[in-house]
This record gives sequence, C-alpha cells and structure tokens, in this order.
Amino acid sequence: MPDANPAALSFLLTRRSRPAKTLVAPGPTAEALAPILTAAARTPDHGKLEPWRFIVIEGAAFARLATLAGTLSAQAGRDEAQIAKDRSQFDQGILAVAVVESPKPSDKVPALEQTYSAGAVCLALLNAALAAGWGANWLSGWASHDAAFVQQGLGLAPHERLAGIVHIATEKTAPPERPRPDTEALTTWLSA
Repeated sequence: MPDANPAALSFLLTRRSRPAKTLVAPGPTAEALAPILTAAARTPDHGKLEPWRFIVIEGAAFARLATLAGTLSAQAGRDEAQIAKDRSQFDQGILAVAVVESPKPSDKVPALEQTYSAGAVCLALLNAALAAGWGANWLSGWASHDAAFVQQGLGLAPHERLAGIVHIATEKTAPPERPRPDTEALTTWLSA
C-alpha cells in the first residue's frame, strides 16, 4: 500500500474556487505569494521547457487593464453588457497572477503538450492559493483572448497566449457547494 497523504486528498476532494467578485483586500504580499508560485511551477512539464511564465497584477494596473478592456471591447462592437463584463474582473481585482503560455521550440515536446502544461499551472496555482488559505478564482474572458489586449495590456509576445488569470485575495463569503460530475458515468475501464 502506498504512503497516503489524507490531508492533501481531503483538500482536493473538497476544494472550491471562490468567485473573484467576492474577494476583498488584502491580497497576498510578495512573500506570501512566493511559495504559491513555487508550487504552481512544480507542474508536469515534459522536457523541462517551462513553456509558461507569470505576471503579477496589482494596484493601479487593474484600473489600466479595466480601461483597456473596455476600450477594446467597445471597438470590437460588443454591447454595453459585454463591455461591462469585459472590464469587471479588472475593476474588482485585488491581486491576480496571469499565467502566460510561452511555448518553446522542441522536436520532442509537441506544442499541444506545452499548452496542457500551461493549463496545469493555472490549476496548480489556484489550488496552492486555496491551500494557503486565500480565496482564489481562475478566470479568462473575452479580453484574455484578444491579441491587442494581451499585447498592449500585459506585454505578451505574438507567439504567447494567456492561459488564465488567477485572482487571489481574502475570502469574504464561502460559496455554497455545487453539483459535481458523476465520475462513474465519465469513466471507462480498459482491462484487456
């Protein structure tokens, strides 16, 4: 029988994201964020390419990003409700970590596996923040996939993409539990 870590398994079986709109100040300090980023960077990474990087968003950067998201959303012809939603995660932000997929040339590791690794970093970051006692939520949204927004607002290179934005701050209210997937219905066993 393998050595079990019941506390870690219990955490994973009960973990729950905290909606970003319910998070309040304070957010983690640089010192408190360091082990969370370190845990996220332990994500599976075939070939040790590190095909991702972090951008910490705080303070006045949120107002700048909200304005940019609103401007670009309006220029794209989105309606007022969509524009407000595109701005909202930046209007309400305390501290967030943008996970940038930054693929590396490789003959051995396909680009798709590097994309998966960046997604895994987002989940590891979310779980590490929750395990450290913070409220956290992984978001994307229209602006996250808009080339002008990510290049102008976050300084991404043309070959990079935003895998997600993980908001981290103090939990104001605990969200209710929600229905979870029926793993039996989603699982096939191959024995032969």
